[in-house]
Amino acid sequence: QVQLVESGGGLVQAGGSLRLSCAASGRTFSSYGMGWFRQAPGKEREFVASIRWSTGSTYYADSVKGRFTISRDNAKNTVYLQMNSLKPEDTAVYYCAVGSSSRITSPYDYWGQGTQVTVSS
Repeated sequence: QVQLVESGGGLVQAGGSLRLSCAASGRTFSSYGMGWFRQAPGKEREFVASIRWSTGSTYYADSVKGRFTISRDNAKNTVYLQMNSLKPEDTAVYYCAVGSSSRITSPYDYWGQGTQVTVSS
């Protein structure tokens, strides 16, 4: 069993920054990687970024490339999403997930409860 707890969301002005955290507990070492997804009202959940445990390789959606950075702290079993130059279109509930580094949702085994990010113009 794996538990994921996200934190760090909030309200920020356009151009600002936030750092999301995803703390994992349980059998995370057997997982392949972790990812961040987001879901805006009325839209499907979309891929944001992911990281593969074995190589540290990172992957990003085109819409956030150059602005967001995914990183990990193995000692703390935590994955971070540093979000800079935020735009109103980044407004969504952000979810972390464990089990893959895929750009689609189905390979992931566990999901966090989500954290709201709101970017005002």
